[in-house]
Amino acid sequence: MLRIDDISYSIAGRPLFQNASAVIPDGHKVGLVGPNGAGKTTLFRLIRGELSLDGGAITLPARARIGGVAQESPATEVSVLDTVLAADTERHALLAEAASASDPHRIAEIQTRLADIDAWSAEGRAAAILQGLGFPPADQARPTGDFSGGWRMRMALAGVLFARPDLLLLDEPTNYLDLEGALWLETYLARYPHTVIVISHDRGLLNRAVGSILHLDDRKLTLYSGGYDSFARIRAERRALQAAEAKKQEARRAHLQGFVDRFRAKATKAAQAQSRLKALARMEPITAPEEAKFHRFTFPQPDQLSPPILSLDGVSVGYDGRAVLRRLNLRLDQDDRIALLGRNGQGKSTLSKLLAGRLPAIEGTVTRSSKLRVGYFAQHQVDELSLDETPLDHVRRLRPDEAPARLRARLAGFGLMEAQAETRVRALSGGQKSRLSLLLATIDAPHLLILDEPTNHLDIESREALTEALNDYTGAVVLVSHDMHLLELVADRLWLVADGAVRPYADDLDSYRKSLLTPDEPPRPRETPKPSPKRATRDEILELRAEARRGEERVEKLTAMLEKISEKMADPALYDDPAEAEKWGRKHAEAAQALPRAEALWMDALERLEAAERG
Repeated sequence: MLRIDDISYSIAGRPLFQNASAVIPDGHKVGLVGPNGAGKTTLFRLIRGELSLDGGAITLPARARIGGVAQESPATEVSVLDTVLAADTERHALLAEAASASDPHRIAEIQTRLADIDAWSAEGRAAAILQGLGFPPADQARPTGDFSGGWRMRMALAGVLFARPDLLLLDEPTNYLDLEGALWLETYLARYPHTVIVISHDRGLLNRAVGSILHLDDRKLTLYSGGYDSFARIRAERRALQAAEAKKQEARRAHLQGFVDRFRAKATKAAQAQSRLKALARMEPITAPEEAKFHRFTFPQPDQLSPPILSLDGVSVGYDGRAVLRRLNLRLDQDDRIALLGRNGQGKSTLSKLLAGRLPAIEGTVTRSSKLRVGYFAQHQVDELSLDETPLDHVRRLRPDEAPARLRARLAGFGLMEAQAETRVRALSGGQKSRLSLLLATIDAPHLLILDEPTNHLDIESREALTEALNDYTGAVVLVSHDMHLLELVADRLWLVADGAVRPYADDLDSYRKSLLTPDEPPRPRETPKPSPKRATRDEILELRAEARRGEERVEKLTAMLEKISEKMADPALYDDPAEAEKWGRKHAEAAQALPRAEALWMDALERLEAAERG
């Protein structure tokens, strides 16, 4: 059992914990959540004894082993598998001692302990963990120095999971995992035999892998039973109740104070006035909950292009002349919302780079609209920011002629306020760097936005804001993400990248998740029936239906937009600001021009669909 009793801790005079307490029973799986900067990582360091408390105590059972991932595995000539096996230091030491021990009693003790810790199945367990985190058997035999830092972080995670400490502390473990690795980790943690505390902004993990939420807020700790959705509901109810009570108390205070102010000077009412003053003094203040200090993403909206905005015809793409993906025949329209699925190494990032124009085709034809603008975000771009420059410097480089106030407004639209705008990038948090990279990717109002793991380092509120921004966005979106919650809310089409090909995935994300957790049954793309000489194939009809549906949705969206703009323009107050009125007039003209084109495209799609179905 982990006991946190009345702890207090401050950094540079700023209190992070003040009389905070919590009890976590053995074997519980707990998600630690709270605002950025509240002290979640600091709490881990306090539990490990790396920092000294100002007051209170943290206690664990005697000889309890604490494990976590502090840094990536070093680059050495030792194989990946042997590196993970060495992470269980007790087993490693016992095996070394067994090789040289001569005392029969000590040899018996060593063998008994090795049996207790299941040492003889260690290699199989380590290999299974590595496989789950994306290392096939061939890679497990390679030296750790062959892998990048992100992959060596996976090795470090595999090592601590293999060592099976009594208390496992994980800080954002899915940041360096893909979707498959994240789903495997969820399942593994849910079955982990000891206590787990995980800091995570992955809503899926916090709903499926843990049974309790430990909330750090206002320097206090509160333990909630259930997953994140349950916690969010309970907390919202409590906040609403607290706000209502605060409002009622404020009205009561105003009433009492009004009586005092009115009758204090009158002798006949002086006693009653004094009584109400005492009632005011006795009243325990109820503070309304603070509004979340969060600024939603503001994506500039692109102009409308005629479909398709991009198409691939017989395209192969890869590296150094070797194709990773072959014979791609794909089409993108501006209202597409596509999630790329596929196991690690199958080519999702390769396809993203091809669509973004960052990687040329080896063969075939890539056709892009002449006015197409593409925005591309990948995690490595966060690492490529200029560390000694400020966010303001980065934006000024792209918009040298814009006024400083306009540049700051752009940064504020991505939650980078005055204080962060002139802070060197190296001093920003991971989430703030991600926000800056998202701003740079979308600053030109791209018609096609390609996002490769955009949620790393973003907290839950920022992920929700990103979801809203993408759903409001009028450009096409292609997503690669391990955040199932984001994919479920944004994507309406799924493409499976597997076996050198890219095909529509017929089932939903829940089916895909189940297939990933059943290794013997890999996800299957939609089967393509043999085409009839005279009739359209099933896939062609389904594609035409999808095109007709998208056309209808485009018409509905433009119609709703026109109605909204017309309603806005009917407001006389709009014309108090000529510039604002002109802006809305331009929007009305653009939407009015786009609607007939969208209707014509929709009718054309319906006619082609009817012809194909008649055969």
